[in-house]
Amino acid sequence: MHEDLGFEKLLKDEGFFAHLLGRSPSGAGREPLYGPDLPVVLLTGGPGMGKGRLLRAVRDSFASKVPVIHLDCASPVYEARAARQPDARSAVTEALLEVAERLCTWQGPGGSFAFPRLFAGLAVIATGATDGTPAAVATEVERYAELPQRGRLRSLGTGDFWKGVTRGVARNLLTALAGQQLDPYSAAVTSALLDALFEPLAPRGRVELARIYGSYTGAAGQPRHGLRDLAADFRAGGQTRKLAEGFLFRALREDLEGAYPTASGWLRRVGRPALLLDHSESPLGELLLRSVLTDRRDGQRDRVVIVGTARRADGGTFLHGGLPPDSVRPPASFRPADGPPEQWVRKDRGSATAPLADGVLLLRMPFLTGDEQRRETESRQAPSEPEGSANRLRIDSAVERLSGGRPHTVIRLAAAAAAFRMPADANDRDLLDAPFRLPGDDASDRPVADVLLKELVQDQLPVRLRSEHLPHWLDLLTHLSVAHDEECADVLLRHHQAGHVHDLTAHDVSALLVDTGWSSCERHFIGDFGLRQLLVHRLYGLRPGGAAWYADHHLLRDHYAGRAAADEEARDERAPEERAFRTVTAHRMNHHLVSGGVDDVVGHLADTLPGRPREWCAELLDIAQAPYPGGTDNRRERALGLADMGGPALRRTVDELLHAVWLCEERTRPTGPETARTLTELFSSLSRMDFEGAGQLRKTATHWSELAANEQPLLRCTCTEQLGRRR
Repeated sequence: MHEDLGFEKLLKDEGFFAHLLGRSPSGAGREPLYGPDLPVVLLTGGPGMGKGRLLRAVRDSFASKVPVIHLDCASPVYEARAARQPDARSAVTEALLEVAERLCTWQGPGGSFAFPRLFAGLAVIATGATDGTPAAVATEVERYAELPQRGRLRSLGTGDFWKGVTRGVARNLLTALAGQQLDPYSAAVTSALLDALFEPLAPRGRVELARIYGSYTGAAGQPRHGLRDLAADFRAGGQTRKLAEGFLFRALREDLEGAYPTASGWLRRVGRPALLLDHSESPLGELLLRSVLTDRRDGQRDRVVIVGTARRADGGTFLHGGLPPDSVRPPASFRPADGPPEQWVRKDRGSATAPLADGVLLLRMPFLTGDEQRRETESRQAPSEPEGSANRLRIDSAVERLSGGRPHTVIRLAAAAAAFRMPADANDRDLLDAPFRLPGDDASDRPVADVLLKELVQDQLPVRLRSEHLPHWLDLLTHLSVAHDEECADVLLRHHQAGHVHDLTAHDVSALLVDTGWSSCERHFIGDFGLRQLLVHRLYGLRPGGAAWYADHHLLRDHYAGRAAADEEARDERAPEERAFRTVTAHRMNHHLVSGGVDDVVGHLADTLPGRPREWCAELLDIAQAPYPGGTDNRRERALGLADMGGPALRRTVDELLHAVWLCEERTRPTGPETARTLTELFSSLSRMDFEGAGQLRKTATHWSELAANEQPLLRCTCTEQLGRRR
C-alpha cells in the first residue's frame, strides 16, 4: 500500500504539514502557519478515507526532523495497563505516559525532553495504588522515574527545575516514602510524598508548580492544594476524574512548551512538536481533544500541534455543545484540492461560552481523482495484460464506481483486480467476488467484498453502538441495503430484530451511520454508493439462490401493497412524507421489480402511460432506481429487444425502455453511446404510437439520452450524482 497515495500535496516540502510543523520533510525551516493561538486540526472522513494512513505518513515524513508522536487512541493496551492499578492509573494516564516516555528518548534536533510538571501530577495520583502504603506508592511512582530528567542533557544550574542531578529527584522521593511508617491511604502518605516532591525544587521549579497546579480548580494558587485535589478527583472517578486527566494533558503540553523558550531551546529546537491522535473519536481521544480545546478557549497557549481524526463531517457532536445540527456554526475547514487553507482566526476570543468548534480546523480528507484511481489500478495489473484492453477499461470503470474514490476501497479493489477478468456483459459487482489475500496473511484467499466489509464495517463500529447490537450490526446493515427511507428501514428492522430485547430504530441506525462518517442520501437509506453495493452483494449471497434478497424485497413489496390499498380506499395516492418516491405504488413496484415481478411492472407501466406522459416518466425513474439481483444480467438484451417477449407493441416497447432505464439508474454498468441511442429509439417509437400525450415524450428522450451518453444518472440523488465527481 502506498502510504502517501492521494496525500502528496499535503506532505511535500511546501505542503500544509510542513508549514503547520514549521519544518519540511527534508529538514528545511518553513514559515509556520498561524500564531500562538493554534487550531486543533481534525482530519474528517468516514471509514476508508485514509485518516490513519495520513497520520502515519506525517509521522514517517517528519518524525526525524521535529518531535512527532503518533498515538492510537483506540488501542486496548492503555485500558489493560490501567486495570492493574485502577485507582492510580487510567487509559488517559497510560497514554500520556507513553507519549512522554517516547519523547524522553527522542534523538532528533534539540534532543530529548523532560516532563517534571507531568511527573508531579502522576506521582501524586500514585497515592491511589493498591494497599496505599508508602512502599506501594513508591513502587508506582518508580514507573515515572525517567520523566523529570532530560536523559543525557542534564542541567545542574540553579535555574533548572530541580536542584542537583535530576536523576536523584525520583530516587530521593522513593527513599523518603519507603522509610515512612504510615497508615495505608492516610493523608500522611500524600503529605510525605508532597514533601519529598517539593524539597528538591529549584526556584524555577517552585514557580512552575505554583503556576500550574496552583491554578487547579479550588487550589487558590496553592500548588500543594492543587495536587491534593487532583489526586482526590482522580480517585473519585466519573467527571471529576476526567477533569484531573485533562489537567495532566495540559501539564504534558506545558512541559513540551517549556523546552523551547530556554537558552538551549532557542538554539537547538526548530519547528513545533506534534501529537497525532488516531481514532480520536474514541472516549480517550475525545477527552484529550476536549481538554486541549477547552484550555485554548480559556487562553492557555502552547506550540504543540494537535492533529486528530473525526468520522463525522462536523468534527463531532461534542464540539457543538449539544446544539441541534441546524443551529451549529460549522468549524473552519478546507479541502486539499482547493489549495492551502485560509488564515485561521478564533471567532470568539476570550469567550468562555464559545463552542469548542471555534478552536478547530477541519481538513476534509480527499477522495482519489479518476487519474489517481487509474494509476493505482494500472500499477497492480499483471504484466501480461495488454494496455488499453477491453478488460482493463472495464475494471477501471468498475473500480471507480464501486469505490466512489474512497482510497482504501480503491487500493483493495485494484489489488484484487490484478489478475481478474470481468465476465462478459458483467455487472460491476462481479468484481467483488475476486479473490484477495491480505499481505502477510497465511489464510486462504477470500472474496475482496468480505475483506472490505470487515475493514470498513466490522473493524470500525460506531462508537455509540450498544454492546448487545455489536454481533448483529453487519447483518442489520446488509438487510437495510435495500431500504430507501426510514419507514422502509423500520419495516426491515422490526422483522429482523423480532425477539430482541433492545431494538434499534431506523432513526437510531441513521444517526449511528452519520456518527461513523457514512454519507446520507435522500433516496437511499444506506447513502454511500460503494458501501451499499458491498451490502447488496452480501445480501444476495446470504442464502442459496438469493433467498434473503427476495425475502426482504417481498416483505417491503407487501408492506407497500397494503399502504397503496389503504390510500386508494381513502382516495389519496400521494406520499408526502416520503422523500424517495412520489407515490406508494411506485415504491411497491420498485421492490416488486427486483423480486421476480418484472412482467407485472411492465404491465402496470403499459397500462398507466396513456394520458400522463410527464407523471409516467417520473414514476418510471422511481421504479427503476433499484439494485439488480445477482446472477446473469440480461437487461441489455431486453433493452435491445433481443429477448422476444411477445405481446402488443406498446407493452414490448415499455419492457425494453424499462430495462434501458434500469441500466442507467442502477449505476453498476457503463451506459454510454449505445444506451443513449437505445433510449432515443425507444422514445421515438413510443412518441409515434396512438395514445394521448405520446408526442410529449420527445423532449424527455433528448434529455435522458444526453445524460446516458455522458454516464450521468437520469434521476439525480446525493450518492449517485457524486460518482465520477469526487475530488
